[in-house]
Amino acid sequence: LLLCALIVVATAAVHVADAFAPPIQTSRANHQVFRSSTENEEITTQIPRIPTYNKRATIEGPSIDSKPDYSSISGPMGGFIDSILMSLFRYKLSQRLYHQDNTIPTPDSKLPLTDFMGIIDLATRMNSQNFNRTTIQTMSQDVMVSLFPSFILDRYPTWFAQPFPAFSARMCAWATVVGGTWLMGECEVNDVPEIEGGGKSQGVLVKRCRFLEESQCASICVNSCKIPTQNFFNENMGLPLTMTPDYETGECQFAFGKLPTFEEERLAKDTPCLMRCPSNGGMRSWHNGSDQQGEQWLEDLKALGELEELKNGSVPSCSLMED
Repeated sequence: LLLCALIVVATAAVHVADAFAPPIQTSRANHQVFRSSTENEEITTQIPRIPTYNKRATIEGPSIDSKPDYSSISGPMGGFIDSILMSLFRYKLSQRLYHQDNTIPTPDSKLPLTDFMGIIDLATRMNSQNFNRTTIQTMSQDVMVSLFPSFILDRYPTWFAQPFPAFSARMCAWATVVGGTWLMGECEVNDVPEIEGGGKSQGVLVKRCRFLEESQCASICVNSCKIPTQNFFNENMGLPLTMTPDYETGECQFAFGKLPTFEEERLAKDTPCLMRCPSNGGMRSWHNGSDQQGEQWLEDLKALGELEELKNGSVPSCSLMED
């Protein structure tokens, strides 16, 4: 029944979005150009073009020659269901970004709902138009919340996550593979040995993340995916989650039932830019603006370590997460 309802909602979302999506108004100055994988058309996305790093401080990342053909990868339910899930996600993302209460309402991409690069376009503009990292993380988390019926989010923590944490972790790992392959690329459920009890089937290994591969930006990865996803599961589902991206290989390890430590989050904060970053490091400089609200995702981890060690550590940190 839930799957049928999802199909109905997604189909309706496609028609609504096609009917009411406003046009994008952009200029060519200081814009990064993306090319659609399904249309011979250019879309423009404003990105700060401020070279703030040198090549010695970057990560090369996996070879572009070994990039998977993501269009040929589908989840366990098949490509048709994946296209519905992609369309629904795109519609919810565009709704959140074009909300009139936003400081900068962002119109939907001109690309079709089934074109993955439309999502990358929206994510890039969300990051380039908001220097406040907490705002970006909150907006991304809002999109995830909007994808689930309220009765699930209201009951899951007390009915499943709290009384059956290991079972809930396994269920979320399975659901992530089933519903997220279109977004992440090839992935599989695996064990997380460092979790108490052995972490049997409580992890998901993303072999080469599609979202990271297409955005090529560590700042977008951390602020639009890693932190908001961890916050969503911890705050809305009642289940801790640690995501550990590997920018050298493009892999990402999900560990359901494991709360991230300060050290793990510091490693994410200290990640250098990717060498193929489309903004030449400008996105990080943009996100280095004044953030009076502070980093909520770090505030939630205060009890797990000493904040002074994070602030005064000798490891040089990039401007991705610095206040």
